Amino acid sequence: MADNKKWEGKGYSFVQNLKCEYFPCHKTIDPENFNCLFCYCPLYTLGDQCGGNFRYNEKGVKVCTNCVFPHIRSNYGKVIERYPEIRRLASENRGKGSGGGEKPV
Repeated sequence: MADNKKWEGKGYSFVQNLKCEYFPCHKTIDPENFNCLFCYCPLYTLGDQCGGNFRYNEKGVKVCTNCVFPHIRSNYGKVIERYPEIRRLASENRGKGSGGGEKPV
């Protein structure tokens, strides 16, 4: 997908919470451009296909402490263009597990 960057300079594409006790939550060399918008990464659910710098710990849990991909201001479009994959995965998982979600009638 091509990122046409209509989002650049828009308020919805960049948020910083300088009052957050965890800011910045990841090591960064560019705190002025650290984007808090995706505080909880929407790409996490894509597992090893997320594109970030992650690892799996000894218990098999995905650990993203070394990843700043969703926090880089210029990556907003790259995160947003992955939403069709997330939507597809959510649709495939609808009604599975213990989420309380209802299946469509």
